[in-house]
Amino acid sequence: MEMTELVMTGLAGFKEAKAKAAPVAAAKPSGLKCDLLFGMMNKHLEDGNGADIIKKCGAVYGWEITMKKGQKPVAVFDCDLKTMPGYVKKGAPKNPDATFTMTDADFEAVCQGKLNPQTAFMTGKMKIKGNMAKAGKFTPDLFPPPTEENLAKFMNAAKL
Repeated sequence: MEMTELVMTGLAGFKEAKAKAAPVAAAKPSGLKCDLLFGMMNKHLEDGNGADIIKKCGAVYGWEITMKKGQKPVAVFDCDLKTMPGYVKKGAPKNPDATFTMTDADFEAVCQGKLNPQTAFMTGKMKIKGNMAKAGKFTPDLFPPPTEENLAKFMNAAKL
């Protein structure tokens, strides 16, 4: 076997092994609380409840979620509240009007009403890049609160 042939065979085997492993890695739950919360938001929009939200916000938002303050994001979400019907999905938005960065725990606290968004921003628990006026339009009351009832309602459908 020639060297080139040997390398190509090894490369093909590596790609095949990587492809087989990818679905398993993707199927693992992330353990982030924000996955369920963003999934609930997306389901709310999919159910046709986005007209008033889009009218109010008219923006695309990015969400960078970290495990601890100051760390690199472990998850990034694209939240389109500009174009009907709107959506929330994993991945970085192309041209966000505003990007929020906060920990998973602080994001959950804001969604549950335990942490005021303005307080989070003023105390450095939430960082905002971009258009501050558009950022100010994204408030926790846009979406249903993550109560036990709403969690049960959206649990199966809330997948990104």
